[in-house]
Amino acid sequence: MERLIAENKTYKYYEYTNEAEFEKIIVDNAKQIFGKNTVYIDIKKKIGDNIVTIPDGYLIDFSFAEKPRLYIIENEISTHDPYRHIGSQLLKFGISYKASGRNIKKFILDFLMTNKDYYDFVEKRSKTAGYRNIDAFLDAIIFDIPVAAIVIIDKSSTELENVLSQLTMDTDIIEFQTFVDNDERIHKFIPFNEEIRDIEEGEKRDVKVEELDTIVVPAQAEGFQSVFIESNAWWAIRISSSMLNRIKYIAVYQVAPISAITHVAEVSRIEKYKDTNKYIVYFKESAREINPVKLDTKKKGSAPQAPRYTTYEKLMNGKVLSDVF
Repeated sequence: MERLIAENKTYKYYEYTNEAEFEKIIVDNAKQIFGKNTVYIDIKKKIGDNIVTIPDGYLIDFSFAEKPRLYIIENEISTHDPYRHIGSQLLKFGISYKASGRNIKKFILDFLMTNKDYYDFVEKRSKTAGYRNIDAFLDAIIFDIPVAAIVIIDKSSTELENVLSQLTMDTDIIEFQTFVDNDERIHKFIPFNEEIRDIEEGEKRDVKVEELDTIVVPAQAEGFQSVFIESNAWWAIRISSSMLNRIKYIAVYQVAPISAITHVAEVSRIEKYKDTNKYIVYFKESAREINPVKLDTKKKGSAPQAPRYTTYEKLMNGKVLSDVF
């Protein structure tokens, strides 16, 4: 089993056997997991008439201030069958969602009315987004903007990704793990909208998250030539659902010995990649070469190890990677 070491202590992987215990940890750490620009709504109410389901909760996300979004939350432990349990729950929700919109709105509004801090936060952010009041805001995120889902699970799997790939609903997976040493616990997870939060909370504030329109992917020489150049596509990319409709360009960072962003292409469309919860990005036309944006030789950790977001303007004006990210 995996171990973590901190301050001369060894923390062992903790296997959850009780979903209620796992869910309580998620709720208690919601701000760290989802970020300061979100509201986790911990309500469990039955929705649907013919097809009944009970979501674990909802998340109102203001990561993009002008386009907030509603997510349903499914907290799961990996011992549950991803096909019969997780997939079934999300499928039922997808079917029941529109018909249950009024009930969902009432549940959320009742929750906010009994939590003044959350109500004030949502009211302020909804006005920033251009809505006259909370009532109009909830109508928009429930009825006008496609709902998405977040599955928080202690251990992800290819079976889970296969299940989620079959759904039409955009779905993010957050793997949340706990390690223990006697009574002490530490948690390991990749935060929701991690890359967006890194930009928003980082030292460089020269770009707004609403301006992000370009994804940069790292590539080995073989993949760069056979896929990015010859296939006019790039696949098996993990993209957060909040960015799917924002990506207009894709650029490639060729790893050592080139160590530079060298080509860019305009995006034609983005689709689910095979039976995974990852994506394939298709180009409108062949990628074109640009002036190389080189690795900062005196700055460690700037080379992309995974997809990263930026703006097309910063990419085209950049000389080194720190100009872009």
